[in-house]
Amino acid sequence: MTKKYAALLRGINVGGHKKVPMAELRSVLEELGHGDVQTYLQSGNAVFSAAEQDPAALARRLEAAIEAHFGFRVACLVVDGDHLRAVADACPFPAAELEGKQLHATFFSEQPAADRFAALAAADFLPEEFRLGDRVLYLYAPQGLGRSKLAEALAKPAVVKGVDSTTRNWNTVVKLVELTGS
Repeated sequence: MTKKYAALLRGINVGGHKKVPMAELRSVLEELGHGDVQTYLQSGNAVFSAAEQDPAALARRLEAAIEAHFGFRVACLVVDGDHLRAVADACPFPAAELEGKQLHATFFSEQPAADRFAALAAADFLPEEFRLGDRVLYLYAPQGLGRSKLAEALAKPAVVKGVDSTTRNWNTVVKLVELTGS
C-alpha cells in the first residue's frame, strides 16, 4: 500500500546557493521509485507516493540521492499526509484569520525537549508568539518571518542543535495538506 508524503528540503535556492531545479528534484524522486511526484514552489517542497512507511528512511535516501546528483548535502524532512493534516488541525492560532506570511510551521525531525525553549522569555517577543506541537513549532510573526526577532531566537543552536528543522509559511502548509490528499 502506498502513502503520500511531502519532502521538505532545507536551505535550497536561497541567494544563489544550493541550486536545486524542481524538474531535477522530480527526476531524483522518480529515480528513487516514488510515484505521483509533484513539486510546489521553488523552495524545496515535493509531494510523492511511496510504499515505504518510514519517513526517516525516506528522508535519508533522498538526502543521499540529492548529494549524489547535485554534489552537496541538503537536509530533508519527510512527513506523511496524515501528519501534515494533524499539524494543520492542531494549529493553536486562528489560521483562517491570519495572512499566510504571519503564521509559520517549523517541522522537526524529532520532538525537541520543551526545556530547550524555556529560556525564551515570551513577554520579550510580544506580539510574536510560538507554541510547540507534535514535531512542529507554530510561530505567529505578525510582521513576517524576515522581521521576526522570535524566529531568530528560536533558530539559535541552543534551541535546535541536533534536530533537523525547516520552516514553511502557512500558505505552503495548507497547500501541502491539499497535495498529499489528507
